[in-house]
Amino acid sequence: MTLLDTNDFDGRIYGGSWLESRGGVAAIVEPATGAELGRTGVADAEDVARACAAAAAAQRDWAGAGFEHRAAVLRRAGALVEQHAEELQRWVVRETGAVPGLAEFAVGVAAQECYEAAALASRPPGEILPTAQPRLSLLRRVPVGVVGVISPFNVPLILSIRSVAPALALGNAVVLKPDLRTPVSGGFAIARILENAGLPPGLLHVLPGGAEAGTALITDPHVRVVSFTGSTATGRRVAELAGQHLKRVHLELGGNSALIVMDDADLERAVSAGAWGSFLHQGQICMTAGRHLVHERVVGGYLDALAAHADALPVGDPASEQVALGPLIDEAQRDKVHTLVMSTVDAGAKLAAGGTFQNLFYRPTVLADVTQDMPAYAQEVFGPVAPVMPFATEEEAVRLAAGSGYGLSLSILTRDVMRGLALAERIPTGIVHVNDQTVNDEAVAPFGGVLDSGTGARFGGAANVDAFTEQRWITLRGEIPAYPF
Repeated sequence: MTLLDTNDFDGRIYGGSWLESRGGVAAIVEPATGAELGRTGVADAEDVARACAAAAAAQRDWAGAGFEHRAAVLRRAGALVEQHAEELQRWVVRETGAVPGLAEFAVGVAAQECYEAAALASRPPGEILPTAQPRLSLLRRVPVGVVGVISPFNVPLILSIRSVAPALALGNAVVLKPDLRTPVSGGFAIARILENAGLPPGLLHVLPGGAEAGTALITDPHVRVVSFTGSTATGRRVAELAGQHLKRVHLELGGNSALIVMDDADLERAVSAGAWGSFLHQGQICMTAGRHLVHERVVGGYLDALAAHADALPVGDPASEQVALGPLIDEAQRDKVHTLVMSTVDAGAKLAAGGTFQNLFYRPTVLADVTQDMPAYAQEVFGPVAPVMPFATEEEAVRLAAGSGYGLSLSILTRDVMRGLALAERIPTGIVHVNDQTVNDEAVAPFGGVLDSGTGARFGGAANVDAFTEQRWITLRGEIPAYPF
């Protein structure tokens, strides 16, 4: 049975049923071919206001329905993700340009997010607190009410469902604004999965839209928590707007993660890990290895091997060819990547591999002789680009790795695991992988960055409880005490 028919959502948005949007219609374009995959409705501020009001009206009954019911819906959703895995993978490939392996991974994580969310529903809802008074003192976790979720284009299935599923499981309603370029895998598919799993109408709204819809969602009085994944620049504006309206906001933002190769690392495996960390999904992942810091004793061999890896990787349409890299999402992103690469070369870096493109297909690129002030080293590229810089001592490696405003993921490759862990303690990041590359994700693990990469671990495991509930203090006495007034 087909999960989604393009006629279902043609020019529409979702609010428990398919609705006409007030903000117009936009084409959903396959980046690899330019073909139109369908059309989505575009939500405006009035669409958002109606959705938020409807979500608030539906939320109280859902919160009161009992944890068994909420958990059962999320378990069925996970099973439906697995049942429709091939169809979901096709949408991820065609809508985002992901290679099939990454699409398969995304669908697998989406199923696990549903299962882990189901387990959240039956977690103890609070704790007994000590008190100096003759009373029972309790901390109780309660749903926040309506959660606003804003998700990006790069891995939209994961980056939407990791907020949607736990928020629903904990008794909230959700209004989701996926990127206009990826509304199906970022929203409509999730809506249909949860609808078929038995989620009551009104609890999930999917409103693809632009800045107007995002602003309306953040400022709507029914929305108490905003979960945003996207660029650091946009995240700052989201945080400012949320702060003006006293909203809690969870920010998972950009990165320029360092991959440190120590002089004792297995060089062949380090090169393979470095290539994967920089070139997977065309570098369009927040955790991408954006800076390769390699010990001066091995940097020559590492550079030569990484460039050879890059030159050997096939690039093309992931829906019709056996390729390692697909297209970048659109021309604007391609031009941004190429400008950063060429301005770095103009500043004196050496192009060891890549630096060329055809249409939206950008060759995996390796840059040598980079310095800290060069654009492709200092900025998040969000493309398949690996700048390589040597270091001489551990102190220099720490200084270089910590010398970025970002603090998302960190990789340290060394045969001495404890040496790697000690090194990581000196570099501020939200995620550390010793003897693995920077791109990792599991539904059970807390995920998030520090500094310009976000507001800490707000997704995964127990972090979801903090993200999508409020703490309420409750006391109970056997009788009313006597007061002196």
